[in-house]
Amino acid sequence: MSNIISNHHVLVTTDWAEDHLDDEDVRFVEVDVNTDAYDSNHIPGAVGWNWKTQLQDQLRRTIASKENFEKLLQHSGITNDTTIVLYGDNNNWFAAWAYWLLKYYGHEDVRILDGGRKKWETENRELTTDVVDYDTADYTISGENKKYRAFRDDIEPKLNSSDFGLVDVRSPDEFTGKILAPPGLNELSQRPGHIPGASNIPWSKAVNDDGTFKSEEELKKLYEGEGITPDKEIIAYCRIGERSAHSWFVLNELLEYPNVRNYDGSWTEWGNLIDAPIER
Repeated sequence: MSNIISNHHVLVTTDWAEDHLDDEDVRFVEVDVNTDAYDSNHIPGAVGWNWKTQLQDQLRRTIASKENFEKLLQHSGITNDTTIVLYGDNNNWFAAWAYWLLKYYGHEDVRILDGGRKKWETENRELTTDVVDYDTADYTISGENKKYRAFRDDIEPKLNSSDFGLVDVRSPDEFTGKILAPPGLNELSQRPGHIPGASNIPWSKAVNDDGTFKSEEELKKLYEGEGITPDKEIIAYCRIGERSAHSWFVLNELLEYPNVRNYDGSWTEWGNLIDAPIER
């Protein structure tokens, strides 16, 4: 892995994390689809966030509201000046979603543990079942960085534009319409396939076997080889937005493309729209 990526301001290594576990101004957060993994054990001092119940609105299909997310940060002992280090399972899928959400709501100092829970466990680093109850902190969300989020109406008018790039980060079988979703998952669309003109670059191609991100050189080659270049407006999508948040992180934060958004409605929205254009 290149030094440029391993020392990047948005990633921390497991060594760095271990050295900063007791820092008062650093808060480790494990983010998973639920808190089962966190409840079994976690990095000492970390709090656990439930992607399903805490990072999404529980009535409408959208992100957690400003008010609810603000409360979550306060109850996690996080201030506007806290360095937040996120990690999780599935090679940091849901940690990447939390990162995207934090950036959307304007928190600047947030990083991802490179390799996530997988690498921490593989290296036999300390885990605990102790849950720390932090004092409620002052936290205020002052606004939204709407440039990071895409909606369905942002996409169709640009489908044939030469300065626009769509990244479908799902598996090839989902992209071609062979399957609706990975086995066992129940958020489904009415129609299989992909948005016309999208490049199929599965999120998993951006990571190494140990869960760490590939080098900057490898990542540039991966995306530019599929026509996803920094001069274009880029939108990433998957099935429900979590895998595409991972690819958004790669493009926006690691490669620093200037105009990248995550379409969190993703295929479960697009594949259910009346008369939406679809390719297979």
